[in-house]
Amino acid sequence: MSVVIPVRNDARLLEVCLRALEHQTRIADEIVIVDNGSSDDTAAVAEGFGARVVTEPVPGIPRASAAGYDAATSDIIARLDADSRPGPDWVERIERTFRDRPDVDFVTGEPRFYGSTPLVHWMGTHLYIGGMYASMAPVLGHAPLYGSNMAMRATVWRMLSAEVHREQTNIHDDFDLSFHIRPGMTVLRDRGLVVAVSARPFQDWASLRRRLSYVLPTVRLHLSEEPLHRRRQARREADRSAAGR
Repeated sequence: MSVVIPVRNDARLLEVCLRALEHQTRIADEIVIVDNGSSDDTAAVAEGFGARVVTEPVPGIPRASAAGYDAATSDIIARLDADSRPGPDWVERIERTFRDRPDVDFVTGEPRFYGSTPLVHWMGTHLYIGGMYASMAPVLGHAPLYGSNMAMRATVWRMLSAEVHREQTNIHDDFDLSFHIRPGMTVLRDRGLVVAVSARPFQDWASLRRRLSYVLPTVRLHLSEEPLHRRRQARREADRSAAGR
């Protein structure tokens, strides 16, 4: 399994994340750090843990994450962020899921927020993440992917890699990939796949507003390409076809 982590000037948090990956019950086959134009010692920290560093100098998470997926060499590609802190069985659980469920193409997990007040943690979990699943799942026809804790088969990434919007800087890369998931591809939302994630995007209104400002452009970008009713129809037809086999 390959673990991809896009990073820009987050060396100290990355160090904690890599230490958690170092203590997994099943060590990942490779860790790919995408240095997205950092001016701190991100690359040195990554190399100190034996990770492979891919340089993507043009800022933007969509571009950085895609560069990491492209560089991954394993059959399963997992994704964390620098502020993610996976539990010791995170790699093992993902691998077991894909092994036991050959019908599953994507797995998306849940966050447990740290680094702020209980109220902020509650808001992040129930309003932001809960709202994301409640609002996006009916639009997509499946659970949206959560970029701080997700995985996919390398085969499906290769099918979709030319379609994702790498050059956009005002969209969420995980939502963008979620929209590109084709009818017939299966997303499993694993509520037991939990990763501790920093609550810093919710600690002030400016950070939260910036994060929320990426949602509407992502949705508009895709609904202008494929009307909602056509997307739902294609998903229903694919589900009926799968049920009939």
